[in-house]
Amino acid sequence: MEQPQHQHSVSVPDCPDLSIIVPAYEEADSLPELADRIRAACAEGDLSFQAWIIDDGSRDGTWAAIQALHEEDSRFAGLRFQRNYGKSAALAVGFERAQGTYVVTMDADLQDDPAEIPALVEKLEEGYDLVSGWKKKRKDPLSKTVPSRFFNWVTRRISGLPLHDFNCGLKVYRCEVVKSVDVYGELHRYIPLLAKWAGYDRVAEKPVRHHPRKYGETKFGVERFIQGFLDLITVVFLT
Repeated sequence: MEQPQHQHSVSVPDCPDLSIIVPAYEEADSLPELADRIRAACAEGDLSFQAWIIDDGSRDGTWAAIQALHEEDSRFAGLRFQRNYGKSAALAVGFERAQGTYVVTMDADLQDDPAEIPALVEKLEEGYDLVSGWKKKRKDPLSKTVPSRFFNWVTRRISGLPLHDFNCGLKVYRCEVVKSVDVYGELHRYIPLLAKWAGYDRVAEKPVRHHPRKYGETKFGVERFIQGFLDLITVVFLT
């Protein structure tokens, strides 16, 4: 598999409570508000954090926005891919750099709500290896929600994991869990299943708020839906 090539990176402080991994593809407008929400949520939960924002080959001002955030607050850092490699590659390099006790993943488009982080961490501390968000009331068009419901139903039946929303980007893990999984292609959808295969089978799900997209356009396409099912076949053979 081709390894993602990155041009630049800026670093963050060591050993916080949380490492927050945010893949970002052409989300320059969203990032300042996302950073404010992350700061507010972690302050509310009395949680120290580092945030890695992975610029997945954006052609807008995403990298400039990441640099500006880092200059303002060193807890925010970034890494820039030379081209668009996809969400799994972005998560994989974020997982490599994660140094927090727990690892949070979330999307950059403001549809995931950082205010949910403290409650997800609290749920994790009940003894789970990972807690997955469930967008119980999705704020997306039918072109996304209908395929997603079918996808989740099929994945639930095949995997045996009783999750309603494998696609939710908002998840919290114990750090050792993300260090044990190999994520590529579109396998980010199946991290809970890969974790279960690695022996981390204490998985919980928690309903989370979901917001309409505020800036830009969705990056979801039919090809991602098809690739997701092809990768499910791969995961089934692996596990």
